[in-house]
Amino acid sequence: MKIIACYSNKGGVGKTATSVNLAYAFAQAGHRVLLCDLDPQGASSFYFRVKPSKKLTDTRFFADVERFTKAIRGSDYDNLDILPANMSYRNFDIFLSRMRNSRSRLKKALKAVKGDYDVIVLDCPPNISTLSENVFRSSDVIVTPVIPTTLSQRTFEQLVAFFREHDLPLKKMHAFFSMVQGRKSLHADLMAQLSRDYKKRFLTAHIPFSTDVERMGLARAPVMATAPKCKASKAYHALFEELTERMR
Repeated sequence: MKIIACYSNKGGVGKTATSVNLAYAFAQAGHRVLLCDLDPQGASSFYFRVKPSKKLTDTRFFADVERFTKAIRGSDYDNLDILPANMSYRNFDIFLSRMRNSRSRLKKALKAVKGDYDVIVLDCPPNISTLSENVFRSSDVIVTPVIPTTLSQRTFEQLVAFFREHDLPLKKMHAFFSMVQGRKSLHADLMAQLSRDYKKRFLTAHIPFSTDVERMGLARAPVMATAPKCKASKAYHALFEELTERMR
């Protein structure tokens, strides 16, 4: 089983759209996939038309295997299940602070479904916290969308610094450019700079700014399913293929 976290310490960078489309791509490729929505806003759950679980609250997420597994819901797509979020997830750090081995509790919780799935995709909230440290330690791969803007560059550099300061393996991190607008010279300049400065960390595939992705909220489905021939869908497929190659 491989655990893939879609994570950024900056909001609004396309993290959830990436989680949804990568989960769909892995499922379409024949893998058994669980998309685990860790963001209390529940956007990934919403895109797949799955309502939040009312029973998987408080420390039960980390300590109650039966409730954890019963909270999993099927989606409209073969091989793809969803563990929906609820608003109690906003208190994950409080719950974790009360538990032993707080930095490894997420990995222990996910072991409950180890035999049922080939890939688990984590859609993570945009902060650096005890939960995110759990994500960093439990994941095999961390996929990080970066918009080619100054603020997004700054938060990415903060994330790299955090990994180095806490002896976390940078080789897990696979960044890519998101919401790219080719006509903006700033985007082109920053993409060139970051690709040069962090050559091993960035994938070559990048996701363009697209109204088709924005329409995911209306369709409540992955753009790869509703508009498979659009540029964004082809870009997500390229991202999936490159990530798969790196994971071998």
